[in-house]
Amino acid sequence: MADSKAKPGQPKSGLLLDIRNLRIEATVFPPGEPPKNIVLVHDVSLTLEKGKVLGLIGESGAGKSTIGLSSMGYGRGGVRITGGEVILNGRDILKGGKDGFRKLRGREVCYVAQSAAAAFNPAHRLIDQVVEATLLHGRATRAEAEKRAVALFKKLSLPNPETIGERFPHQVSGGQLQRVMTAMALCSEPDLIVFDEPTTALDVTTQIDVLAAIKHAIRDTHVAALYITHDLAVVAQVADDIVVLRQGKMVEKGATHEIIKEPKQAYTQALVSVHHIEHQEKQPTTKPVLSVKNVTAGYGHGIVKVLKNVSVDIHPGQTFAVVGESGSGKSTLARAITGLLPPEEGTVTFDGRPLANRLSERTKDDLRQLQMIYQMADVAMNPRQTVGTIIGRPLEFYFGIRGKQRDARVAELLDKTEMGKGFINRYPAELSGGQKQRVCIARSLAAKPKLIICDEVTSALDPLVAHGILELLLALQKEENVAYLFITHDLATVKSIADSIAVMYRGEVVRYGARTKVLTPPFDDYTALLLSSVPDMEIGWLEQAIASRKMASVGN
Repeated sequence: MADSKAKPGQPKSGLLLDIRNLRIEATVFPPGEPPKNIVLVHDVSLTLEKGKVLGLIGESGAGKSTIGLSSMGYGRGGVRITGGEVILNGRDILKGGKDGFRKLRGREVCYVAQSAAAAFNPAHRLIDQVVEATLLHGRATRAEAEKRAVALFKKLSLPNPETIGERFPHQVSGGQLQRVMTAMALCSEPDLIVFDEPTTALDVTTQIDVLAAIKHAIRDTHVAALYITHDLAVVAQVADDIVVLRQGKMVEKGATHEIIKEPKQAYTQALVSVHHIEHQEKQPTTKPVLSVKNVTAGYGHGIVKVLKNVSVDIHPGQTFAVVGESGSGKSTLARAITGLLPPEEGTVTFDGRPLANRLSERTKDDLRQLQMIYQMADVAMNPRQTVGTIIGRPLEFYFGIRGKQRDARVAELLDKTEMGKGFINRYPAELSGGQKQRVCIARSLAAKPKLIICDEVTSALDPLVAHGILELLLALQKEENVAYLFITHDLATVKSIADSIAVMYRGEVVRYGARTKVLTPPFDDYTALLLSSVPDMEIGWLEQAIASRKMASVGN
């Protein structure tokens, strides 16, 4: 094989990856049914030139990651490549066998996973893991590999690049760990890197840092990349071309500016226009349903203060959004309100009466009226219970409703959440991510609460699915007059649904009031940072956002 490397400092040219008529299948095991084969990817073809970035965009289940991993000859858990060719550097890697894959992975093709925390070995220092593949493939000596790693740490704007490699994974932030994983992928000087949703799990502010670092590293090393994401605004900042996928089929492909500005297919047009929800801000008309006064809370018997003198009010039938980065105290505030973390100081008043600090000391009616919807619907439901049982549990526990009456109410709640009674006997494994979250919404409504705490309920969902969940929550609020405490790091979501907002920074409320007031300048530096970090569907937005910053993100 001819050497595919260009001279140092020179961009590569020519075809690197050519996927032809790729077909990928898997065997699924539906509960109570015999196994059956399904097609995940339907005869997809695409090409990628050396030194270029190709974005793969689509909802969950579109086949993005499955196609990306095929460039390494890999299929997750029972997934099989059953047709087509994957030609890399002029040869079909699917014909190389296991030995060929071992030589390929970590040398010609590297992978950057969505969750760096899950991808690193917690028992080994970062530097040992960063240089491992480089040493394994004989690409450099230990000293050369470590020197290369330090240079990459600098390029990726990591703090203390000379010594950060001596840390363990738990000793760096999520955004820093994601950049260390990018350094790991670049260290062996591969021809291709597969970036699999590398910023999806990060705060919007940290996402910018990581996205900029990835973009600069790609530009400076001239490596080619497949960038997998469900967010068109993100991929628009790094990709030269975009392929839009849906249900394992190619919907549309073209240059980035063409897909963003002139999408041809209806599905692509929906992805481009998904961000806009019209919500009329409501003014308080009655006393607060929940009032938090001067609450301070922390961990380690008060040694680590996470909430510092926090005071907020939530009014009936309104959405109160708490926004901030990871570590700002958003979820800790929810834990203090629910009694999972008793406040050290301050009071929480609900519907005019003081709530006990501890969950175990609260009445059954206290528990009923204050419900919660979690970020990860997957782990919030018992996988061995049907949808009917999951939604029916609050009806039995709080109201003693059983039998046909319970089933009728479950069916009514499924109709309210736009699913229908046909889902009543399904198990969580048979539902999509959006459907699972709708079941969790129905379960919380079953208790007839006055307040629902929504903890990052859309952050794990694709934009189109998240859009549907937000519209559903607003419709249910209008119908049920329920209040929401909406926890998020995404100000785009806040703009869509909130009536009032609190901006939190390192355990303190730094900006608070009605939505119009909070989102109207002049801004403090931190609120300005959050607002400027919301991805915009404009090419060049990333550079403008970084240039306008007045402070660094907490994650950096």
